[in-house]
Amino acid sequence: MADADRRPISQRSHGWAQWLSSALVRSGVTPNFISFTSIVFAALGGACFYATSLATSGGDRVMLCIGAALFCQLRLLANMMDGMVAVEGGKGGPDGPIWNEVPDRFADIFVLIGAGYAVAATGMFDATLGWAAAVFAVMTAYVREVGKSAGAPADFSGPMAKPHRMFWMTVAALLTIFDPQLGPGAASILGWGTVNDSGKGVFIAFFLWLVLLGSILTTLLRTNRALRFLNKR
Repeated sequence: MADADRRPISQRSHGWAQWLSSALVRSGVTPNFISFTSIVFAALGGACFYATSLATSGGDRVMLCIGAALFCQLRLLANMMDGMVAVEGGKGGPDGPIWNEVPDRFADIFVLIGAGYAVAATGMFDATLGWAAAVFAVMTAYVREVGKSAGAPADFSGPMAKPHRMFWMTVAALLTIFDPQLGPGAASILGWGTVNDSGKGVFIAFFLWLVLLGSILTTLLRTNRALRFLNKR
């Protein structure tokens, strides 16, 4: 894979990342399997998001919120490690590009839809919010790949690229630990109606809107840059 086709990730040069990559290469784990684990982590993250709306114990909610945040980050770690094992470790195969891209799209869907159903359980919005965020998260990658296939450079820019989406959903998960302290009027202040069981879901809803709007903007900007490059060529 050419460097221009790889997402620029500064953490690749860190010692811990190189050590972990080398350990995975020595273990015999394939890049494709690592790519698959990103789907598993994302599905667990989405399940944790949804389960926060159902938890009746404060301790359970805290553990689920931490789990959602952890699995979002493990999804990103798997996405970085599969490339490092494939490229730096020399383990890449002819089907690598498919495994590099397709699991990412499922991972976005699982995290964002799980968060969407968490919000739906509170009564603020229906699950359409999570589905819409997932659709435009996938669109950011779609327009990049279409542009690249037409001859434009691979565009990994934001403002809501994959690392940004997972960062904000991680923040959402951690802040959700504290949303019961917001009180039952928090969503009403935002014009989102009444929240069941105090302030549950306000932070998840807020960051889902952020991801949705940021992904729409990212899709438009990437499309525009690709069109400008192709028309100048």
